[in-house]
Amino acid sequence: MDAIKHFTEGMIKENKPQFEVGDTVRVSVRIKEGDKERIQAFEGTVIAKKHGGIAETFTVRRTSYGVGVERVFPVNSPFVEKVEVVRRGKVRRAKLFYLRERTGKAAKVKARI
Repeated sequence: MDAIKHFTEGMIKENKPQFEVGDTVRVSVRIKEGDKERIQAFEGTVIAKKHGGIAETFTVRRTSYGVGVERVFPVNSPFVEKVEVVRRGKVRRAKLFYLRERTGKAAKVKARI
């Protein structure tokens, strides 16, 4: 167990982004196309956080051209450059999967004051 702990020590990010489920975030992802690299932003609502430690992930959902798009990002991935909190949300659930069935204003999350 100590060997696993020692191996994963360098992989966990020091300054983890601080956000909660319900927050609207902008995730900057490093994308490799051939031999070029660029940073692409993905903005949406965090609908779930899973696991912990090295395997921690979060799911971000947004609607793009009328189609719901969800992406799962590992928190400790080297491809996730940064996570900016655009807006804090006030929710009473740990998972917001009910937003998948909602469209328009019904899919909004209240802002935390």
